[in-house]
Amino acid sequence: MNPLLTPFDTAPFTKIKNEHFKPAFLQAIDDAKAEIDAITANEEAPTFENTIEALEFAGQQLDRISSVFFNLNSAETNEEIQKIAQEVSPLLSEFSNDITLNEALFERIKSVYEQKDNLNLSVEQDTLLDKKYKSFSRNGANLPPDKKKRLREIDSELSKLKLKFGENVLAETNKFEMHLTDEKDLEGLPEGEKEAASALAHAKNKEGWLVTLDYPSYIPFMKYAKDRNLRKKLSLAFGSKGFHGDKFDNQEHVLNIANLRFERAQLLGFKTHAHYVLEERMAQTPEKVYDFLNELLEKAKPAAKREFEQLENFAKELDGVECLQKWDSSYYSEKLKQKLFDLDDEKLKPYFKLENVISGVFKVAEKLFGLQFEEVDDIEKYHEEVKTYRVYDTDKKFISIFYADFHPRKGKRGGAWMTSYKPQYRLNGANVRPHISNVCNFTRSTPSKPSLLTFNEVTTLFHEFGHGLHGMLADTTYPSLSGTSVYWDFVELPSQIMENWCYEKEALELFATHYETGEPIPMKLVQKIKESATFQEGLQTLRQLSFGLLDMSWHGIDPSGIENVKAHETEAFKGTQLYPDTPETCMSTAFSHIFQGGYSSGYYSYKWAEVLDADAFAYFKEKGIFDRDIALKFKENILSKGGTENPMVLYKRFRGAEPRVEALLERAGLIKKAS
Repeated sequence: MNPLLTPFDTAPFTKIKNEHFKPAFLQAIDDAKAEIDAITANEEAPTFENTIEALEFAGQQLDRISSVFFNLNSAETNEEIQKIAQEVSPLLSEFSNDITLNEALFERIKSVYEQKDNLNLSVEQDTLLDKKYKSFSRNGANLPPDKKKRLREIDSELSKLKLKFGENVLAETNKFEMHLTDEKDLEGLPEGEKEAASALAHAKNKEGWLVTLDYPSYIPFMKYAKDRNLRKKLSLAFGSKGFHGDKFDNQEHVLNIANLRFERAQLLGFKTHAHYVLEERMAQTPEKVYDFLNELLEKAKPAAKREFEQLENFAKELDGVECLQKWDSSYYSEKLKQKLFDLDDEKLKPYFKLENVISGVFKVAEKLFGLQFEEVDDIEKYHEEVKTYRVYDTDKKFISIFYADFHPRKGKRGGAWMTSYKPQYRLNGANVRPHISNVCNFTRSTPSKPSLLTFNEVTTLFHEFGHGLHGMLADTTYPSLSGTSVYWDFVELPSQIMENWCYEKEALELFATHYETGEPIPMKLVQKIKESATFQEGLQTLRQLSFGLLDMSWHGIDPSGIENVKAHETEAFKGTQLYPDTPETCMSTAFSHIFQGGYSSGYYSYKWAEVLDADAFAYFKEKGIFDRDIALKFKENILSKGGTENPMVLYKRFRGAEPRVEALLERAGLIKKAS
């Protein structure tokens, strides 16, 4: 019996073996094809119910298998799973094309779409119909046969290239180790970080200390290690992933992905890949994105230059550094921050024990949205470190399953993300509740200390939990419109707004207590957290804008003339560059967000969503950060609605007006608040 082909509620992780996946995919694809055939063979005239709704709920088993498999490929992968991914990705791409290029199916959808004004559809039904029609028209349904064939080839090739890109980044991350045997090399590192480096070495049967490219190892070393040469070595290793001209090199993959995306957009009648993508975004056009990024750049660059000069002068004064380099950035920023605010992560970390922060984010969710989290041990896990919860509202009504996975492992990609194992939807009178997961890479506990988070890790946890709430509180009819299935430049609003509570005294009092004494975090530290919130905001903004502009440089043009990945990237960074370039490094070859994930032509959305979140949180601040009326409006108009309506309509219903760019600039201290 294949556990993936037997109906299941929570994912049956303990029963699944790698050999189950490919047969399950093949069977589920066949079953989904049969469901599509049943729709096209229906002799009744096409209706919303027998065509659009029937298509929406077709292939559910395939969707569940895919979510289990690809989530494992991100959080608990191995060579065998990666090999299966390379085999099944083209099959899934081909199946997807079989649907979008199915002429009989499209004719039925088109027939319903052309009658839409007379069908008396609800807002959600109207959105679903529009989405289904566009998913066909935007993916080649109106193309002649020869172009449809080419589209299939492109999609199959892209699916393989994106996977290979990600595998190379992971392999590069895993293969690098900086093995240190002289304790002098760790000068400046806090005791907890030394202990973590020692534990890493011990786990690999090595003497001394190990530093890796995983964030919990990499970031503290770059921030605290006094030895400039070792910081340089680590920085160059981190910045050159996929850029070594060896078997893990991604330069050719970057060029191929960019060119295939451009060719695909042209086939579909769009000027560039960015024009194609942005048609279905709040921003709508590349021109609007450039206007938005350049407006922020104009406001942020003067501040960034001042901050850079201040950092340069500080490093020169402190250590005689004549030319500030990228590997000096975190180290001297941390030193300067300590000098200006008498605040460093080592003073804060004892107040942010991981278990307390988890409890804190749950308490914030309870105060705002009436949610209660109950940790349980009867839900199967893919790794023993995963925590599992059942989520209820105040009336003990079941809301969601929640998985949480917090520490780095060999088979887990870096970064932090939210994902879903099962979406929320309504079917046959039942409101099927979602299964949501947060995955992060935080420092582990050591023999003498529990897992203590940096403040940045605290905000990361709150951020991903915000995405989680978007999934957990979903309340729509159709799975493809549920939870985080929204425009890409709207999806970061629920996550980014949650970070704001980390800076507020009322919220910190709920969970920030010393792990040894139980003392609450001193108010002077809370005040310093708030004061330091805009420290080097100009530089941080410039950095984010540089990533957005790099993304658009790959996707907002015809890339066929680009021959050298590094040269192209250097040109794209010109307007935002303050640090000297390092010829050995290249960001594009490890820019997984845009070349593996879904952020191509969408990296700007982080700043776009910051405007939304700054404006939305200003509303909370007016009334009180735990005001239940505003929280209810946010839940009912943003979190529960998913992608059922245009996001600007939803936002205005919550806020009463469109978001103001000034709200972000004011919060960042880049302009003065209007009185």
